[in-house]
Amino acid sequence: MRLSRPILTIACALLGSAAAVADDTKEIRIGQTLPYSGPASGFGIIGRAQEAYFEKINTEGGINGRKIKFISLDDAYSPPKTVEQTRKLVEQDEVLLTFNSLGTATNNAVHRYLNSKKVPQLFVLSGATKWADPKNAPWTMPGMATYQSEGVIYAKHILQTKPDAKIAILAQNDDFGRDYVAGFKRGLGDKAASMIVSEASYETSAPTISSQLATLKASGANVMFGVVLGKFTSQMIKGVAEINWKPDMLFVPTSASSISFLEPAGLDNAVGLISSSNQKDTLDAQWANDEGVKEYFAFMKQHMPNADLSNSNYAAGFQYATLMVKVLKACNGDFSRANIMKQAASLKEVPLPLLLPGITVSTDSEDYLPFQQLRLRRFDGKSWVAFGEILDDR
Repeated sequence: MRLSRPILTIACALLGSAAAVADDTKEIRIGQTLPYSGPASGFGIIGRAQEAYFEKINTEGGINGRKIKFISLDDAYSPPKTVEQTRKLVEQDEVLLTFNSLGTATNNAVHRYLNSKKVPQLFVLSGATKWADPKNAPWTMPGMATYQSEGVIYAKHILQTKPDAKIAILAQNDDFGRDYVAGFKRGLGDKAASMIVSEASYETSAPTISSQLATLKASGANVMFGVVLGKFTSQMIKGVAEINWKPDMLFVPTSASSISFLEPAGLDNAVGLISSSNQKDTLDAQWANDEGVKEYFAFMKQHMPNADLSNSNYAAGFQYATLMVKVLKACNGDFSRANIMKQAASLKEVPLPLLLPGITVSTDSEDYLPFQQLRLRRFDGKSWVAFGEILDDR
């Protein structure tokens, strides 16, 4: 029996569709939203480094014979745009998971959607405490120490070194800012009310924060805690210098510590700035012969030879990409969403090339926090210099 031409055409189309589906099974599709434009566009470098790392893995044969298809889209650090791009990743690009998307408000806009679809939302680049909630959001896993824990650590340092401090706080008016401030006040304990002499906030849509800085200076504070991100990091550091305010200690979150955010303010103005990290500073001479740092530089030289190595966002992208690959390898060929989530929640003291000595990654089904330790560091005009012991929120 001969098939008519229309039926033959339909049959070929169906066979072609089946082949396309079969080809798709050879890919591990990973989605991401990052701000490649907008006020936090400096973080876009993270995705570029990860794209290069996944390509490196692909050229080495992929994972269990499958290549990684990494689709990183611009959300401009805007929650409505994050929703639009995430739906595209899930419903059109058919990604297995989302990975390392940045921002508290942006991830908040899609985390219920991703959980309802049972799509792993892995290693969220936000330290909001809500991401570590396996009971209510089992498909979402944080990728940072919580903002509250970091706030506690800064408060502990102030209590130990300047117990009579008069503290001013500038915070972004969203969950990101509120979490840091809540942890900071918890760390100060019953001394918070007397030590904090002034608080101000800003909206991410604000053009400047100059009026807030003037108000904070007028309070007589000698310690400043700035819960800022992106361009507001530069504005705060430069603004404090311009009004000739010289607080004894000036803090910024880990997420604001990239030199790319310090440079527009003038690196001289950032000298003495305090932040924290669980990661080696790749430019610090003490790590010159460290195997993990050498691995990072070898990767950058081969795959991103024109990159500015003073920008720590490249190192952050590399670090998280190595973690994602470890999870995928642990899947042992079973790349179902359920197994990907199971392996991400079964990490046992996993080392990463750029983690500080003594710090590893551990998770389990009841504790999704992969990072719970940090070390303070101070900017010396060229790089961040670690000091003190490894601290945690206890």
